[in-house]
Amino acid sequence: MRVFVAGGSGVLGRRLVPQLVARGHEVTATTTSADKLALLEKLGAEGVVMDGLDAGAVGESVAAARPDTIVNQMTGLSAAHAGTLNPRKADRFFAATNRLRSEGIDHLLAAAEATGVSHVVAQGHASMNGGREGGWVTTEEDPLAVIEGTRAINHLEDVVVRSGGAVLRYGGFYGAGAHDDQVRFIRKRLVPIIGGGTGYFSWVHVDDAVSATVLAMEQKAHGVFNIVDDEPAPVSEWLPYLAERAGAKPPRRVPAWLARLLVGEMMVSTMTEGRGFSNAKAKRELGWELEYGSWRAGFAKELG
Repeated sequence: MRVFVAGGSGVLGRRLVPQLVARGHEVTATTTSADKLALLEKLGAEGVVMDGLDAGAVGESVAAARPDTIVNQMTGLSAAHAGTLNPRKADRFFAATNRLRSEGIDHLLAAAEATGVSHVVAQGHASMNGGREGGWVTTEEDPLAVIEGTRAINHLEDVVVRSGGAVLRYGGFYGAGAHDDQVRFIRKRLVPIIGGGTGYFSWVHVDDAVSATVLAMEQKAHGVFNIVDDEPAPVSEWLPYLAERAGAKPPRRVPAWLARLLVGEMMVSTMTEGRGFSNAKAKRELGWELEYGSWRAGFAKELG
């Protein structure tokens, strides 16, 4: 197929593009920086500079590529687009990504309709943002937590599914190039366990996320899928393990009341009330098989 990968130079895109090329697909991949065109070409794609928030540019780029399917991996989480995360002002850090998940996906879907593209796969999110009521592990049927970015994600899921496409809710990424900042902060002991660390997270190795993406695209999947590993776990379990593997001292512990003053409510809620996700639907309907069923094995492989 002719595949249009929006956001092809990102963490997942850089691994997805060569996989698609190796499977015989003809890939056009976008980036916001002309400096990354050579990277995309090296990966086997035709590179295009495109601003996902520019409706005209999106329409022209999709029309020129004449794709059979579109895979949306656009985010604005790099330092160039988001700056440095300040937990007390998370809305600023996620502003570009939220616009891409609302305005940007609308532009892509309009371009798809105008050029006769029948299927779209889009990036969603499923790490610690499951609804705060009920059990610690949530499914695609459960609502998402009402936190920063939820409105944009809900919009993306609604419009993509109504168009006949699929939304892949990826867990927290790790793997070479995907977790470097996290590991650096952990080694500096800047990521504490807040309260009892009872909040749950779901992780996924970027290579497993890529394999799920290829399956969803090639099968023309429809609906929302949690793309996470088999072991959602509380912060009190995975953070000390990650610190140990990274060669860092054990994470500090900070009471919730103090953390609320220092880093704000969102971080406290995440660390103490976050909900992970089940991957049963993706396994059942996509036939997805993970290389790293648990973050324990994945962290050990990546960090030794």
